[in-house]
Amino acid sequence: MDSETAGVTACDVLIVGSGAAGLCAAITAAKAGLEVIVAEKTGVFGGTSAWSGGWLWIPQNPQAIRAGITEPDAKPRRYLRALLGNRANDPRLETFLQNGPDMLRFLEEIGVMTWVDGNHVPDFYAHDGAAEGGRSVTTAAYDGRQLGPLMARLRPPLDVVSLWGMGIGSGADMAHFFNATRSPSALWHVTKRLAKHLYDLARYRRSMQLVGGNALVAQLLKGAADSGVQLWHDSPVTRLRHDKGRIVGASVIRQGTPIRITARKGVVLATGGYPHDALRQTHSFAHTDTIAHASAAPKSNTGDGLRLAETVGAALDMSLAEPAAWAPVSRVPDGEGGFKTFPHLIDRAKPGFIAVDMRGQRFVNEADSYHEFMKALFAVTPKGCAPEAWLICDHRAQRQFGIGWAKPFPFPLTRYLRSGYLKRGRRITDLAAQCGLPPEALAQTIARFNDGAREGHDPVFHRGASLYNRVQGWAKHKGPNPTLGPLERGPFYAVKLVPGSLGTFAGIKTTADGQVLGQNGAPTPGLYAIGNDAASIMGGHYPSGGITLGPGMTFGYIVGRRVSGQPIKGLTPSLSHHTKDA
Repeated sequence: MDSETAGVTACDVLIVGSGAAGLCAAITAAKAGLEVIVAEKTGVFGGTSAWSGGWLWIPQNPQAIRAGITEPDAKPRRYLRALLGNRANDPRLETFLQNGPDMLRFLEEIGVMTWVDGNHVPDFYAHDGAAEGGRSVTTAAYDGRQLGPLMARLRPPLDVVSLWGMGIGSGADMAHFFNATRSPSALWHVTKRLAKHLYDLARYRRSMQLVGGNALVAQLLKGAADSGVQLWHDSPVTRLRHDKGRIVGASVIRQGTPIRITARKGVVLATGGYPHDALRQTHSFAHTDTIAHASAAPKSNTGDGLRLAETVGAALDMSLAEPAAWAPVSRVPDGEGGFKTFPHLIDRAKPGFIAVDMRGQRFVNEADSYHEFMKALFAVTPKGCAPEAWLICDHRAQRQFGIGWAKPFPFPLTRYLRSGYLKRGRRITDLAAQCGLPPEALAQTIARFNDGAREGHDPVFHRGASLYNRVQGWAKHKGPNPTLGPLERGPFYAVKLVPGSLGTFAGIKTTADGQVLGQNGAPTPGLYAIGNDAASIMGGHYPSGGITLGPGMTFGYIVGRRVSGQPIKGLTPSLSHHTKDA
């Protein structure tokens, strides 16, 4: 009888959770010769990372440097200080900035990742030190067939966002879909993508054209498997094991069988934070105390890592500027009496769209980041009222871009209207009645907006003034401002927006090399936290797209080096080398 069937096994490193941060830690440690187990509680690997856009924010990354985009060390640090204030003194920020580019190089050099630059992706804010591009990277599209049997264990794309289960990449891929009825070349691109997808559905029962976060996780999974990492699905970790103050392993239920794991070098918590932990939400999400917080993260992200850490005396940091990465979402009926969540990350900024609060008035620059959108909604919502809004567009905009779950032409709208998800009115006043908004106020709001939009101006919220706004708009728009267009052609459509998130920011306190800090302020030997289990190094702020995956994977790389005794850039040898095993 082997050790596993006897309920006991051993490894060097146990990683709890299988998102991009955990998989990066696994690969880094395994490439250094360590035995690694990844324990994922669900039946699929990838966590929130597999549903993400797959973007990483890594200043001074090698892809930008190859394109001739260089910046002094001080510039990204000025940008972070402008946004984060005192939080910019967090020593983890410096570790991230110094090691992020090396993480990208490492994964590329060992053949795990093929990176694509985001050299035209600007930061969210036009503050001191902001960049117009060169700080973002993503992954190339990936053929899922290369995963072999593991493909069946990759978390599929978020169904309400995908097209029949086919992910659509940001940038050029999505632009082709928006322009398919106006450009023969775009139509040809879309036709080929759909034909390939239908073939994949017939043969493999899912898309093999992987983009964004799905492509990112697929390549990491392949790299982990090829590096000898044991990938355990349906294997929740139930408790941590400790001896004389050191974490020495964990108890796991692997596909129904209890197993005790000894982890000689340490345990790494990477379970994705707590967006679906209802009890913890009540205490930390003060903004959403009047409505359920509808996170776009997988339902399995219920705070397991935080609970495990607390059982061994870990300290949590719940004092961040914001506890979560806020995003407006709409609730999509699932046909079974419940709802799924659609994150509105793209449509708000397109010409022909406007957002109003429950008074029928604009409250925000719709083309600003999703995080800022929700902060603005929280600010104008009276205490005791639900922070809700309506996203509104005209017929022309809906048919070109869609609105949330309601897909653009040539998809019919009957399904969305019949379910109640989509509201429609021949006139603005008719739409107001459908949404429970004051008709005169809404009509006046849209009339004022249209007056400026026709000229490409937004005198109230200055939509389109920043480079980020303009990139979020539609470059082929005929008007003078790529994000502004009047709502003129009825019928008019609306979708209700409620508070949501892409994940949590608050979490476990950690050191500059990822060790979990105890209530006494000292590191907990043998225990690490990365990704959304660790408190965000951005202090609850959202400087740019990719500030979750970028730091998450960087600290996965840092922790992988630490447990394998490799030096970490920016840390003294006494901190960056793993202590002798007990």
